[in-house]
Amino acid sequence: MDFSSHYQQCTVAERNLSYLDIGTGPVLLFGHSYLWDSTMWAPQIAALSGHYRCIVPELWGHGQSDLLPDNCTTLLDIADHMLALMDALEIDNFSIIGLSVGAMWGAELVLKAPARVNALVMLNSFIGFEPEVTRAKYYSMLDTIAAANAIPAALISTISPLFFANHTIDNAPERMTAFERSLANITVEKIPTIVKLGRMIFGRRDTMEYAEQFTLPCLIMAGVEDKIHSVLESYLMSDSIDGSQLVHIPSAGHISTLEQAEFINQHLVAFLARYL
Repeated sequence: MDFSSHYQQCTVAERNLSYLDIGTGPVLLFGHSYLWDSTMWAPQIAALSGHYRCIVPELWGHGQSDLLPDNCTTLLDIADHMLALMDALEIDNFSIIGLSVGAMWGAELVLKAPARVNALVMLNSFIGFEPEVTRAKYYSMLDTIAAANAIPAALISTISPLFFANHTIDNAPERMTAFERSLANITVEKIPTIVKLGRMIFGRRDTMEYAEQFTLPCLIMAGVEDKIHSVLESYLMSDSIDGSQLVHIPSAGHISTLEQAEFINQHLVAFLARYL
């Protein structure tokens, strides 16, 4: 399914934010992973756009979006920008489906505008603090990227396996090859935005402190082979968010939307039909 004709631009924080707008019906606002773009949601858009209006923004410095606005310093600012997009599109109520950082800013948006968000889906994410050990590891990687003004080939070889299940690496290596190519092609102009966003993500605040405020329908999905956010972290979120549902995604790593698209689509269709 070709989505190229559905990309649009919206001025937010004096920059152009790229987004997909496809389908009609109740609005779904998608949030993609760091270092990816809207295309990681292609199987879900294909499955859902016949019944829902899918709005899929691209993070600053990702896809076709401009560089990070100067005054953007935290994921709360990103949530403000996504809410501004909804305002510009004159959309009052919507549901959020986010993976990784998409779920992190999605949770912040729920806290900012609880009356406007109907339901929340968080895949392969954790809205608490980044554990100290992994934060230090990721900060070191970001230092290397900043110093090189690029993502060096050796670091790409370290980063790319983190996003996929071993099953995918062994049986669909072309997915990892395509991702590695996209990392190598990140332009010099985008590197400062990539680094700053990474520091915002891995230095995020502990949104779990506000878990009692998440009173909307909430679905949490966890890839059982995710190397970035463990199933344990999803258990912690599920235990903290009253009434939330937790689903394990078999044979899936971090980019589960591509690795186990049919499984995820089945659960999204059922969840959305129940609450929207």
